[in-house]
Amino acid sequence: MDDTATPAGGTRWTGNKWVGRPMSRLEDAALLTGRGRYTGDIDVPGTLEAVFVRSTVASGEILGIDTTAALDRPGVQAVVTATDLAATPGLTALLEREGFVTTTMPLLATDGVRYAGEPVAVVLASDRARAEDGAESVVVEIAEKPAVISIDQVREGGAGAVHEEAPDNILLDSTLFSDDLDSVLESSHLVVTKRVDTGRVVALPMEGRSAHAHWDGDRLTLHTSTQVPHMVRSAVAEQMGLMENQVRVVAPDVGGGFGQKCVVAREEVIVAVLARMLDRPVRWVEDRGENIVASFAGHEQVHEMTAGFTAEGVLTALSTDVWCDVGAYSAYPFTCAVEPLMAAGELPGPYRVPRYAARGVAVTTNKSPTAPYRGVSRPQITLAVERLLDEAAARLGIDRAEIRRRNLIRPEDFPYTGANLVTYDAGTYGESLEMCLAELGYDRWPERQERARAEGRLLGLGFVCFSERTGYGTPVFAGRGMAVTPGFDTAVVAMDPTGGVTVTTGVSAHGQGHATTFAQIVADRLGVEPSQVRVIEGDTDAVPFGWGTFGSRSIVIGGSAAHRAAGRLAEKLARLAAHRLEAAPADIVLENGSAHVRGTPARSVSLAAIAHDAHIAVQHLPEDEEPGLEARDSYDPPGTFSNATHGAIVEIDPGTGGVSIERYVVVEDCGVVINPLIVDGQVHGGVAQGIACALYEGLDFDEEGQCRTATLMDYLMPTAMEIPDFELHHLETPSEHSSTGAKGMGEGGTIGAPACVVSAVADAVAHLGIPVDRIPVTPQYLALAIGAATDNPDPGEQT
Repeated sequence: MDDTATPAGGTRWTGNKWVGRPMSRLEDAALLTGRGRYTGDIDVPGTLEAVFVRSTVASGEILGIDTTAALDRPGVQAVVTATDLAATPGLTALLEREGFVTTTMPLLATDGVRYAGEPVAVVLASDRARAEDGAESVVVEIAEKPAVISIDQVREGGAGAVHEEAPDNILLDSTLFSDDLDSVLESSHLVVTKRVDTGRVVALPMEGRSAHAHWDGDRLTLHTSTQVPHMVRSAVAEQMGLMENQVRVVAPDVGGGFGQKCVVAREEVIVAVLARMLDRPVRWVEDRGENIVASFAGHEQVHEMTAGFTAEGVLTALSTDVWCDVGAYSAYPFTCAVEPLMAAGELPGPYRVPRYAARGVAVTTNKSPTAPYRGVSRPQITLAVERLLDEAAARLGIDRAEIRRRNLIRPEDFPYTGANLVTYDAGTYGESLEMCLAELGYDRWPERQERARAEGRLLGLGFVCFSERTGYGTPVFAGRGMAVTPGFDTAVVAMDPTGGVTVTTGVSAHGQGHATTFAQIVADRLGVEPSQVRVIEGDTDAVPFGWGTFGSRSIVIGGSAAHRAAGRLAEKLARLAAHRLEAAPADIVLENGSAHVRGTPARSVSLAAIAHDAHIAVQHLPEDEEPGLEARDSYDPPGTFSNATHGAIVEIDPGTGGVSIERYVVVEDCGVVINPLIVDGQVHGGVAQGIACALYEGLDFDEEGQCRTATLMDYLMPTAMEIPDFELHHLETPSEHSSTGAKGMGEGGTIGAPACVVSAVADAVAHLGIPVDRIPVTPQYLALAIGAATDNPDPGEQT
């Protein structure tokens, strides 16, 4: 039962009965039959409904707010502005790093507004309709100012300042690696420079953000749709001057997050403040328009890269400047630096880059703030590096697959420490590439593509390789200088007098299937059925302090903590069983709900009988054993790397520019697979989200900072008609940095898909000389570009 020893070949994980099984999710029955309970379902008598009055302009000075008409509306109980919240300091995300500019996000806009959709007032009424009517009656007078809307606008200079603290609109300018590459690039056979742009997107969880607060005496209970309950508790307590034991935060069933809910929203804090101010329960449920325009966005970046290659296509050096549009404020607690630091720090990915220089810049604009959108810069850096390699291969006359073979981290290199000072644990980079190419029929592709082109069809094949750092522990976040430093997580595993097992964990599910996977892990350790294991999470009164769920951390960190705690409990069960059976603890086997002597199954005792004695008949315990059956453990790893290769075959309609995906193949390695069914589901969802970023979704703004894609009529979220079937293949390289051998995999699908689809689209139009170096690759762009390249400028003539 030693968690630290890892025999060769990963034998620590052999003999599992439940880990590795494609069990149906234990939580699904309630969700599918309407018995789920979301924040919007919380109903306390006397609850007031809150509706926010939001700025209709992107930048301007608030001259006045007239609430008279709103207060005269039937059912309206109160209208609150920033003046009423003067005692709350606002959310300030701190980074202890040179080049970082600290800004504060006020709970409600005070003297000015910084993006269209910023809350300036909140109306409270007896029901939602009356609150909406009241909000429409609030008159906000704003002297509009020119908006700052793009990275290029900031780089050109002359734009007005979004924040006085940052007159150049730069909130972070950090050189992570400053290697002098001039001499290396001068001696390289080929130097490639490339710019890649990625569009702004919003996470669009099925359930928007929401919060419900009520007070009982001097104690607050806040239900909220969040990924990080303890972070919310800390922020609310700080804003309200409370001890944290006065605040209970509960994340009930949560309908998706994708990073949008892993930061603390000002609305969550306001709801708590208003409940105390008015001495009434208060509920806020975000509508879809608010979610698109006013919630946390992500993804908008510019990558400018220079790379050197030998004549054989081997990388000699790589430099990058990463520019990120982080919107109007730093999100608490991760700060606006999370995307530029992630991108600049991990851009080399799965490739051997001998010399590296990187700079990360966060640009503030008059748009809604950003949060760590699923994948957190890895989709962008994968797209950037893979486009760079494709161009280098074309210019050198080297096959696209061959240039990757010559640069991928090799099996003999592990553990590999790159020029970015990141150490990669073992993976299957080359193996996943070869398997994906074989599945796609890559060796036969040139002939098929040539035949298609002769028929006037535009077919393309793309593939990309990437690594995904998962399970970030304290050292990684501390290295970035985060004042609030996530990392470890803790689990408690307890067995009750009947043999039932309860796991409490600091991670917090919002669709990942923790009730199933944690039950599988613990069931194997204790020799029970997963149906006997209850998993509790998301309630700060009931679970140990933890950092929630983001960054593919739950199984790596939370799962390891549960595995280790269950191991400690198993050791005690073995000792108690050994006492009953007059055997050595090392000879005890826990399985099928019983403890028996190894090699003699008839000499056994049920775990329920042991549990009964440990709680109710403690006189039967050995003298040196304490009553009860409970164990606690924490885990704080350095992180571990999953990897994958994605491949796709697409066809482009020359007339409409529409892209259809014929095949999509994923070969991934996330270490020991706890539940293949859940892993496949995560990959399916992630790839669908990545395809959306590649081809469809994008927040578009006019020169005044108004969002032109503010509804689902314009913000194009794909349907099942646009998403293909997926062909999934799994490799397993057990991680030495998790107790279960598992690596994280919640973001991998989203990381690889944009670059993969773009690679296939670029291959389809390569002979036409059409550049494909930005996402989303819209049908309009492709239709016009194809029309121009084929001397048919009117796409409408091609049907």
